[in-house]
Amino acid sequence: MIDAPFTIDAPLTGLPKDDWLQAVSEVAEEDGFFENLGDKHYAIFVERKPTLLVTFETVNGMRALSEMSHPLGWEMVRTYGWSHLCIASEGDTWFRDPAVYDCFDTLIDDGFFDKFERVIFYGAGPGGYAAAAYSVASPGAQVVMIQPQATLDPRVTEWDDRFVEMRRTDFTSRYGYAPDMLDAAASAFVLYDPKVTLDAMHSALFTRPNVTKLRMPHMGLALQSELLQIDQLETLLKLAADGQLNAFSFATLYRARRDHRNYLKSLLVTLEAQDRKKLILHLCHYVNARMQAPRFARKQKTIEAELKQQAEAQKPTDAADAVGEPKLDAGEAPIEPVAMPDDAPETVEDSTKPDTKSSGAM
Repeated sequence: MIDAPFTIDAPLTGLPKDDWLQAVSEVAEEDGFFENLGDKHYAIFVERKPTLLVTFETVNGMRALSEMSHPLGWEMVRTYGWSHLCIASEGDTWFRDPAVYDCFDTLIDDGFFDKFERVIFYGAGPGGYAAAAYSVASPGAQVVMIQPQATLDPRVTEWDDRFVEMRRTDFTSRYGYAPDMLDAAASAFVLYDPKVTLDAMHSALFTRPNVTKLRMPHMGLALQSELLQIDQLETLLKLAADGQLNAFSFATLYRARRDHRNYLKSLLVTLEAQDRKKLILHLCHYVNARMQAPRFARKQKTIEAELKQQAEAQKPTDAADAVGEPKLDAGEAPIEPVAMPDDAPETVEDSTKPDTKSSGAM
């Protein structure tokens, strides 16, 4: 049991799940609310103003990704004074639950979203799907989605075999097809790695006039975790709230990947698969000049040795090569000098001189 009261600044690490939920509810109910939404979902609201961040997260994800085991939005509450509504799930549910529909219906009827000057919906994976799907509840919102699925309806995305257990789930009724729910958003952003084929295919379904696709090549399967590691998720959300998120501003913040080991290792693997030795060498020079990276140091030595060996193999191998004498093809015999008869003329000119002895005899 929890004896001391918790605040939004208190870490919740190490608590059993039931105690963790109690602590979160205690913080939320201080100036907001905490509600059970059926058996698998919760609504956690911390009120400040005038900006509202709506996130869709899993309980296990919150406890693992945050250093303080907090909902991701609580950092924005502390730093910027934003309000935060977290819809939390037990496991990956894609938030397809009538209790969640009813929650948003009630919020709409109560004019909840109208109280805020700016609203941002955010989520990753299943949460990215939900951020798009439920953004329709607040027309004019900004929407940030990381690796979202458009739908798991097998009639539309039967090519996605990662979540076959969800194929019986209803994705066609209320708040159903996520890309269509973005029509009322001011702008939306889809972050994905184009090298991850299924994520790229889902992202293509979000093609809309108000949707900007932000590519993160060589970052892999867990983009939210990678953004947290390079300390850019908060910046991303702040740019979205200020209406300043675009391809250029994202490229600027994404430069932080240049010192991110996971990205550099992924890039190295790609270049190795393509056998791009010179590019690999440039990458190794860059990495080894900035950090201790034994794998890159070993690779640099190997590539330098290979390139040196190739250069030496292209040099002339003997003196004949150096003066430009023709080389013999394989199996070709050398040309031997031809022996001339004793009475043969020494030169071409000698063979054309008149025979004076014969002329005198005539």
